[in-house]
Amino acid sequence: MVQVPAKALTLEEFLQLPETEPASEYINGQIIQKPMPQGEHSTIQTELAGTINIALKPQKIARAYTELRCTFGGRSVVPDISVFTWERIPRQPSGRVKNVFSIAPDWTIEILSPEQSQTKVTKNISHCLKYQTQMGWLIDPSEESVLVYLPDRLVEIYDEQTQELPVPSFANTLQITVGELFAWLME
Repeated sequence: MVQVPAKALTLEEFLQLPETEPASEYINGQIIQKPMPQGEHSTIQTELAGTINIALKPQKIARAYTELRCTFGGRSVVPDISVFTWERIPRQPSGRVKNVFSIAPDWTIEILSPEQSQTKVTKNISHCLKYQTQMGWLIDPSEESVLVYLPDRLVEIYDEQTQELPVPSFANTLQITVGELFAWLME
């Protein structure tokens, strides 16, 4: 849902507004509220973020965050899953994780909801790729497919159960097939 304020807000003004539930994003001067996650979306999001963290967090390689606001390049987006390599996680001088992430994730993952525009989500992934994101996934539960986006390459579609999904090079210890990803919906 697009919310048009009485006067156009700047990104800085948008960031001062109270958070909404579900989250709102600031894209090209517009405030766009994300749809409320439903069962399939929430299941894949929770399981995938956990799987990424089990594979990468103990060795301090990377960490997956769900619904994390990332503000960069004149936009403020909230990917379903944002993965940051360990050394790029914004931290306070004490080493504690910062609340504000003003950089693009290293890997952005979106899960398409039934009422969500695939074009809008693809634009968010493309924006991330322009700002050093290494890979983007668009997971479509209704089609049981994953569209994989890489900088300066054509989108690749993974929709066969036995296909292993590509991951960024920092995550090469993570192995998951299309079938394993969508099997979480049967548990």
